[in-house]
Amino acid sequence: MTEPQALAYLGPAGTYTDEAARAFAARLGIDDPVLIECTSFDEVFDSVDRGKCEFGVVATENSLEGSVTATLDNFAFNSTANILGEQVLDIHHCLLLHPEAKIEDVTTIASHHQGLAQCRRYIAEHLPGRDTVTTSSTAESARLAAENKNIAGIANAFAAKLYGAAIYAQDIEDHFGNQTSFALIARQGHAPVFEGTKHKTSVALFMQIDRAGTLSMILSEFAYAGINLTMIQSRPTKQALGDYMFFVTFERPTTDPEVQTALNCLRLKLREVKVLGSYPIL
Repeated sequence: MTEPQALAYLGPAGTYTDEAARAFAARLGIDDPVLIECTSFDEVFDSVDRGKCEFGVVATENSLEGSVTATLDNFAFNSTANILGEQVLDIHHCLLLHPEAKIEDVTTIASHHQGLAQCRRYIAEHLPGRDTVTTSSTAESARLAAENKNIAGIANAFAAKLYGAAIYAQDIEDHFGNQTSFALIARQGHAPVFEGTKHKTSVALFMQIDRAGTLSMILSEFAYAGINLTMIQSRPTKQALGDYMFFVTFERPTTDPEVQTALNCLRLKLREVKVLGSYPIL
């Protein structure tokens, strides 16, 4: 049975996906959301597709690391879920300690591999020579820091508060402007949940055969319709070496006549045109 208005997210509690899920819940007007913790984005999609929950929240792209391939592959090959909305979070890392620890007590720095990579400069300058340990999530590093005086974690302020860790330093990331976009997904056919005057549409395009000029043909159809693409990315189809498909995003709704014409023309030339969602722009 579907849990109405429940949101599945990549756990544990305190991750950036958890934060995004709570932001979506607030936009949906859900004061006390039911949050279903999942161990992977695959499980989030599966929870939505099987009707375990009404919504799912998945990361789609990071401004430093690029697209989240696990999310793209689920949209392309494993799931029929549609995108209902987008939420962009500013990613700010904090150095977290045990509430009674001093920085001199720290012998090990723990975080998700992206957290460690994105704070490399700070670690080298302020904590040289310390061992680093990779955790399954930034939230897990917050939990470890809260329990052990010798471990410093790298996570967000939300995780620090959740697990009772002390914030030693804020905004320790090497690159400012780090953002991650998240998608709110639901089963195919779900009614729109957000309103807006401008929309973004995401589609997956599958070629009939791999031949010269296919990408040029795809781009031409959108160009003829006057549609400006904001993202295009190739992914292997997992069928054969060198066999690729394309993800495309543009800032027009599927109800736009020019968009319908372009997509219908592509359906005549490609194996499949899969609309992943048309949703309001924040």
